[in-house]
Amino acid sequence: MNRYSFNSDYREGAHPDILNALIRTNLNQEEGYGYDTYSKEAISLIKNVIQSPNADIHFVSGGTQANLSVISSVLKPYESVIAATTGHIAVHEAGAIETTGHKINTIEAKDGKLTPKSIKSIIDIHQDEHMVKPRLVFISNSTEIGTVYKKYELESLSVFCKQNNLFLYLDGARLASALTSDTNDISLPELSKLVDIFYIGGTKNGALFGEAIVINNNALKENFRFILKQKGALLAKGRMLGVQFLEFFKDNLFFELGKHSNVMAKKLSDGIKSAGYEFMTTPVSNQIFPILPNKVIDKLQRKYGFYIWKDYNKNDSVVRLVTSWATKEKNINKFLIDLKTD
Repeated sequence: MNRYSFNSDYREGAHPDILNALIRTNLNQEEGYGYDTYSKEAISLIKNVIQSPNADIHFVSGGTQANLSVISSVLKPYESVIAATTGHIAVHEAGAIETTGHKINTIEAKDGKLTPKSIKSIIDIHQDEHMVKPRLVFISNSTEIGTVYKKYELESLSVFCKQNNLFLYLDGARLASALTSDTNDISLPELSKLVDIFYIGGTKNGALFGEAIVINNNALKENFRFILKQKGALLAKGRMLGVQFLEFFKDNLFFELGKHSNVMAKKLSDGIKSAGYEFMTTPVSNQIFPILPNKVIDKLQRKYGFYIWKDYNKNDSVVRLVTSWATKEKNINKFLIDLKTD
């Protein structure tokens, strides 16, 4: 019996509109390495959407590749990056950043979000040349534990980083979910203006693969394509990325897919709440973290795939359930019925 998966938001292939666009353009001959007409048009469209005509935009295949390329290009050999202990670069990238010789200064963050106060605690410790020099702040929106930054939080981080000569970089693997969350109060153009560099995630939002790196700070733009080539991120068939992001932003597909994943997650979390269970973090995006009895988890895992995030106590554990652009309501209903069935 095949289990329905709530493990991640990239278990399905791609949205039909994106597949159709790839088929429609398939036999057209184009330049390579991102110089194709589709990538150029997508870049122009994204600049218009984020209201940043001077931004540099580069397409890469995945999130780890984006983080590795960005961070290794920004930091000098003796500089470090600050991240939450739950940050993707600190946990799920097989030491990619460390292989470039850069230390990750981690901060405990209960809600997965960094604050000026928490960043200052790292800066205060690193005061001389006998230690690494913190230079870049890494955040994710939504975070790895499903929380979403409010506008005032990003504004305060932006101001603090500028005051302390730090670059602010935002991992947007699940940016579509964050921006369409019911709790979100910041637009994509506003967010873009607050960070030096960020990426718009496609892989976890209905693309076959692909992320769009957006560089706002002029000091970080020069020779970035050399970094992409060196890291294996400059695809010969860059058109495959350009076509997908053109499809995302020519209408409203990017945001529609993010919204759908959130709507499905809310239905799922509401049902879990009504069954009497609590959550590690308040559900606001397409990743939710209910606290369930281990015996209930064992029963559910016979029919559904999901991660056990961590032990909560001797009898209960936190699990992660993730909905996607393709999650169907009938699968949510089945899960909730099985949850409530002894």
